[in-house]
Amino acid sequence: MNKTKTFLFSLIILGVMSIQAFSAQQYLYNTVGVNGYDLVTYYTDKRPLRGNGNFVSEQNGVTYLFSSEENKKAFDKNPDKYLPAYNGWCAFGVSVGKKFSADPEVWEIVDGKLYMNLDPSIKVMWREDIPGNIKKANQNWPKIKNKAPQDL
Repeated sequence: MNKTKTFLFSLIILGVMSIQAFSAQQYLYNTVGVNGYDLVTYYTDKRPLRGNGNFVSEQNGVTYLFSSEENKKAFDKNPDKYLPAYNGWCAFGVSVGKKFSADPEVWEIVDGKLYMNLDPSIKVMWREDIPGNIKKANQNWPKIKNKAPQDL
């Protein structure tokens, strides 16, 4: 093989290896939902509890942790019942067309749905007009759902 062919062959091999490394890399990252809090405990306890790595369930590429096998089974049986509105983004933020990380300890269940907010002061604004804010958030969500927070 001459030097040009060897160089081109090396580039092709390097390219294939890079693609394989990139594809494998997607499995190295784990997205934990609701900062590791057990979604079922929002409905069954006076306050949410942290889950742990012994009881996990995956839904739409997000891993959820649970504090017990019983809670994991309840979630697996009906995930839509427990999943937070707007994929866990701050509900007030979504109502104004933004995505803000939510604090899992700043939450409220409205009509059987879990809503989370950025912090206690934002929750105060959220509570000023919960029905109106839910309506605005529901209108905004389809437009911002697949956008990165920094693009909003």
